[in-house]
Amino acid sequence: MANRPAVLMRLVASAYAVAEKAGTIVQKVLQSGELGIVEKSGANDLQTLADRLVQKSICASLSKSFPKVTIIGEEELPAEAVEEDLIENGQSSLILQKSCPDQYASLKEEELVVWVDPLDGTKEYTEGLLDHVTVLIGIAYGGTAIAGVINQPFYNYQMGAGASLGRTLWGVLGLGAFGFQLQEVPDGKRIITTTRSHSNKLVIDTVQAMEPHDVIRVGGAGNKIIQLVEGKASAYVFASPGCKKWDTCAPEAILHAVGGKLTDMHGNAYTYDANVKHMNSAGVLATLRNHEYYLSRVPQVVLQALPSN
Repeated sequence: MANRPAVLMRLVASAYAVAEKAGTIVQKVLQSGELGIVEKSGANDLQTLADRLVQKSICASLSKSFPKVTIIGEEELPAEAVEEDLIENGQSSLILQKSCPDQYASLKEEELVVWVDPLDGTKEYTEGLLDHVTVLIGIAYGGTAIAGVINQPFYNYQMGAGASLGRTLWGVLGLGAFGFQLQEVPDGKRIITTTRSHSNKLVIDTVQAMEPHDVIRVGGAGNKIIQLVEGKASAYVFASPGCKKWDTCAPEAILHAVGGKLTDMHGNAYTYDANVKHMNSAGVLATLRNHEYYLSRVPQVVLQALPSN
């Protein structure tokens, strides 16, 4: 009898399946026209029915299959029974067939922490900027983001009828990342991707200090990391608090799996233990290549305003 796949690979395979289900839920809520929007801390911090249903689906599905894994979701939801049709028991057979990197082959459930953003880019979702929207499931061990799954529910949505809607990207450190074509920005251009709805003077000054050839302003941390690995941007710059661990865990794992880097504005790594504070308070700087150049351009006044943890 073949050896059972390692816990990590089974968890990633389950996360992939439930992320696909989540993408379908996000699509259906939009189609219904009943988004169920509530403001959390303000007009730029929204929650929809899709956020609530997806978080319930992901957390309940993974808890059922991996009861000892710690799961931390963005939304504060009341403890209540989860409808059976939100539970996903499936696993990606493709992922189960992959060999687990040796350093993670003997991990136990209780050593893993899962960070869930059920709908990254909620504001853009409510405004019809659908390509910004992602579902994020990150997996951490020993404080390090080691695996991630990103679903883009509306990938190809502008291609019209007949186009295959949605896709799922995934990656594991030491194994690689899959579901997309890795590309770099051509000709060494400096193209910065940054926030469209949470900008301030620190963010603007830092972006300008990078001397970019172009600046893209979009929603969603997951979306910005996808831009990096697909060659649409060379650096993701957000010199401000606001991003949380569930925004960066999955994207960081995928970025690192292909040789990129995500740090705070000082160049320090974030940690993803179960008991860390949720806010990435010293900002986010992510690159596929040339991380040191972008770090070297961060103004001193910005570093002073954003003390590292």
